[in-house]
Amino acid sequence: MVLRAGLLGLGVMGSNHARVLSSLEGVEFVGVFDPSPTVPDQVFERPVIRDLDQFLELGLDYAVVAAPTIYHFDMGSRLAEARVHALIEKPVASTLEEAVALRDLFAARGLIGGVGHIERYNPALQAARKRIESGMIGEVYQIATRRQGPFPGRIADVGVIKDLASHDIDLTAWVAQQEFVSVNARTAHRSGRPHEDMVVAIGTLSGGTITSHVVNWLTPSKERVTVITGENGVLVADTLTADLTYYENGRIQVDWDPGEFRGVSEGDVTRFALDRKEPMLTEHECFRDSVLAGEARGIVTFAEGARVVEIAENLVADGLDRRL
Repeated sequence: MVLRAGLLGLGVMGSNHARVLSSLEGVEFVGVFDPSPTVPDQVFERPVIRDLDQFLELGLDYAVVAAPTIYHFDMGSRLAEARVHALIEKPVASTLEEAVALRDLFAARGLIGGVGHIERYNPALQAARKRIESGMIGEVYQIATRRQGPFPGRIADVGVIKDLASHDIDLTAWVAQQEFVSVNARTAHRSGRPHEDMVVAIGTLSGGTITSHVVNWLTPSKERVTVITGENGVLVADTLTADLTYYENGRIQVDWDPGEFRGVSEGDVTRFALDRKEPMLTEHECFRDSVLAGEARGIVTFAEGARVVEIAENLVADGLDRRL
């Protein structure tokens, strides 16, 4: 069966989605909706349609929403009404209320809803999760992420928490297979924009793992690093280069034990050879397969996306400085 797919929004992310959709096996990419007069009339030889009603008449099986976040709820709702499955870029909606409404709307109609938390599909994090599941690092003690870089001019409707830190919220819970049970944050506004552009957040997961997240739009060099510390060693995932390195705890022979905690020592270092498949292609394949199967298979569900928005809103609210 060949699925008919469309795209809403032809910005930076939308252009990447169009490229993948145009050559995705088992999918016929039929067209794009974007009302902007600055976008071309065609992309990958598919029409760009300026009217949403006309776009929905293309007979879509599913659609990808890559428009600004403020439009996610309205576009997602229209797709649900038309009984079209949807993959919506993160965050799934601007607010928790809208995210929950989309979750319930799609569930009520038996539709597949996925969220574009693309970091889950990065080869380094995919490999890290498999190694955690295999018991390589033992109990997970701590997960620390750093996601820093210059401001992307295309983002104007949300702050750094919902745009960038949402990646870390999702990937941390996913890679550890634990839920967030508490979060705390400090935010800053340094660039004159209405939304926060820096955040330092800490959290606790359901299995006792502690987390920390440094995220901003004010660093001239780009950094995307996840450090996972366990009882046997540390996994370091660099999602810019798709590299995964394991720093194993050293094994030291101790003949006399004074009864004091000695910590750990340096051991072997292993840099894994990974299959560097494009994350967006993997994401699209998982969503296509979910639509064909009629159930979620390897995608970030709307329920998970709504939980990310809930945590993000708590971080935004908690970021207000409390004077002592």
